[in-house]
Amino acid sequence: MEFENRELIFKASHMHKAFGPTIALKDVDFELHRGEIRGLIGENGSGKSTIMSIAAGMQTATSGEMFYKGQPWAPKSMLEGQNGGIAMILQESNTIPGVTVAENLFAGREKEFARFGFINILKMYKAADAVLAKFNITAFKGSTKINTLSFETRKLIEIIRAMEKDPEILVVDETTTALSFDGREILYGIIKDMAEKGKAVVFISHDLDEIMDKCTHVTVLRDGEIIDTLEKKDFDAKKISTLMVGRDIGDAYYRDDFEATAGEEVELEFKDVTYQGIKDFNLQVHKGEIVGIGGLSDCGMHIIGQLAFGARKPSAGSVERRGKPVKSPSKAIKSGIGYVSKNRDTEALMLEAPIKANILLPSLDRISKFTFISPRTENEIVEQEIKNLSIKCHNSGMYVSKLSGGNKQKVSFAKWTAAKSDVIIMDCPTRGVDVAVKQAMYKIINDMKKSGKAILLISEEMAELIGMSDRLIVMKDFKISHEFERSKDLKETDIIEYML
Repeated sequence: MEFENRELIFKASHMHKAFGPTIALKDVDFELHRGEIRGLIGENGSGKSTIMSIAAGMQTATSGEMFYKGQPWAPKSMLEGQNGGIAMILQESNTIPGVTVAENLFAGREKEFARFGFINILKMYKAADAVLAKFNITAFKGSTKINTLSFETRKLIEIIRAMEKDPEILVVDETTTALSFDGREILYGIIKDMAEKGKAVVFISHDLDEIMDKCTHVTVLRDGEIIDTLEKKDFDAKKISTLMVGRDIGDAYYRDDFEATAGEEVELEFKDVTYQGIKDFNLQVHKGEIVGIGGLSDCGMHIIGQLAFGARKPSAGSVERRGKPVKSPSKAIKSGIGYVSKNRDTEALMLEAPIKANILLPSLDRISKFTFISPRTENEIVEQEIKNLSIKCHNSGMYVSKLSGGNKQKVSFAKWTAAKSDVIIMDCPTRGVDVAVKQAMYKIINDMKKSGKAILLISEEMAELIGMSDRLIVMKDFKISHEFERSKDLKETDIIEYML
């Protein structure tokens, strides 16, 4: 069905957004029609999230105007936007800590459960249970404390909260990277159902395969401007990548060799490690080796990364760095271990601190002399990392909280490349970054391998694991279910059967 045959539901005209000297959107015109699943794709900082965050009421435009269902539209908050029919699921965690699932689902709507000024919490729990049942969720209840749930489950609660008011437009901002396999299937079902009912979905993602599979149209942005909009029949991965970057990024993406290589020296070792569901886990990572670990989100692979960094302590067995136990993150860093966390905002970064402070933190002991650190040395290290990873910022004094999701991830990565760690644990290291940055990161990871670094690569992206690993460990139910050696014949279907 072509644009002209479908009702226009949203329109932005001459939208401009500036953050100080940085121009996020430049005179953008954007239209969305009923029954459409519109993909928005572009490099980090291209403006794709900015358009829809303005539409959803998260922030205001510097200039321009919006129309929703034919009427002028200018929501002053996300709650106002959602009440009007535009709901946005954010890339980062947006649940309220320390309260229940019910209080998260009905945040801002507490008056619906109040009488004589008092909230009937049991009534709220019952209503939350009914909402969860609509999505066939029985693993937890409205009375469950949000802090007891995994990051993936909390993200699912955000989706349910967005859908509970039956929105006309749903904006999905890089959400699938934070969901479990089951959570993704629930979200994909919601998206399909909304389109079939004549509503509209805006799908913001860096995953080209996901965009091409799920969307009816895709709009490409670059440097705050819309470059092109393609219909499904015109989707082509290379064409879209070229539109995003402004040049042909070539075919080189993952490693171009298919030989599993590693040094003899063991840099990191798990010896009969037991922790919660993980029993007697054994694994060695050698010098110059990339060991990939894959599986479903709840298979235990993310816990393995935390154990390797000393962030969790085994109840039995040990994690060792060159024969010495890794007992805490501080000892891990001193022994030359770096850790790129999947949950960057809560575990990897100091959001209300400058880029410079974040990048330098693990390197302070290494670059200090008699408690003195040369400002020149600091600046040289930080500026080199900003250049190497193309971190889009005004300067190194800019607060990390002001960066786009992808640029935050680059800072998280830069901490350990700057620290020159000999062992790097990477938990979903390319989550939330665009195709060109992924390509650059894969080159850095490969260069690390060639220089003798030992890398533990934990990922939910099968193509990433196949493309980069010397050995690929598949986990299921907290155990190693299979191990693959690097091969040009290895396919995703070979791996998936050992995950499910």
